[in-house]
Amino acid sequence: MNVALHLNRIGQKVSISSKVGKDERGKKLLAFLEDSGLQTDLIQIDETLPTSEVLVHLDENNNATYEICEPVAWDNLVLTDSLKSQAKTSGLIIYGTLASRNPETRNTILHLLENDVVKLIDVNLRQPYDTREIVEQLILKSDIVKLNDEELGVFGQWYNKHKHDEKSLVKWFAEEYNSKMVCVTKGDKGALLYSDGEFYEHPGFKVDAVDTVGAGDAFLAGFIAALLEGKTNDKALEFACAAGAFVASKAGATPEYDRKEIEQLLISK
Repeated sequence: MNVALHLNRIGQKVSISSKVGKDERGKKLLAFLEDSGLQTDLIQIDETLPTSEVLVHLDENNNATYEICEPVAWDNLVLTDSLKSQAKTSGLIIYGTLASRNPETRNTILHLLENDVVKLIDVNLRQPYDTREIVEQLILKSDIVKLNDEELGVFGQWYNKHKHDEKSLVKWFAEEYNSKMVCVTKGDKGALLYSDGEFYEHPGFKVDAVDTVGAGDAFLAGFIAALLEGKTNDKALEFACAAGAFVASKAGATPEYDRKEIEQLLISK
């Protein structure tokens, strides 16, 4: 949802599919999305399960950990004709590993991934919803993988690649999962991109961090938008880092902003 909101704010046309409960939180969430300019016609309403709730805990350095409640409405995403139709006509499908923790939603996602469109997976290894078999199944369906440096290390542990340096591990990852593009975020140290045998790096932008919640989603939205606009890989990575840093300097996961504010950060670097 946060990626969709940021894509919309950056200027991309985006649809979001999810599910909310028939409760007050669900009504407020739908109203928020509509007020933010997102279409909600692909968001289903569950008659019994509640709207999701994620408790965010910040440490002294404003780094976030998440308590993800269950079961919730998005665990029961049903495959519909409208959802199938939208997936077929989309240029890009973005999905995550966390959303697939429940078989019902996972099977819906896997069906949508059978379409001949570009597929991008946002890896979210949140214990205990990080079953290796499921995560790998979803990654193998993707063209582009976005994950953070800690998550990359988990894959290295799975395959006993402890002695690999970061770039060697990324290259191995791309080969192991047949990924066309792998993007690794590294917090305030920027990001690394591997594509067509080439590495691209950006050190990130130095800002006064207020709230890191949503920064990774803003990074991903910026990266996607830049690629769709035809920017080169290095420029796409730069814009993504700027988007992530800008949102980290604001309170809240989806602060109000204009794309020009991100571009101003690029100018003043």
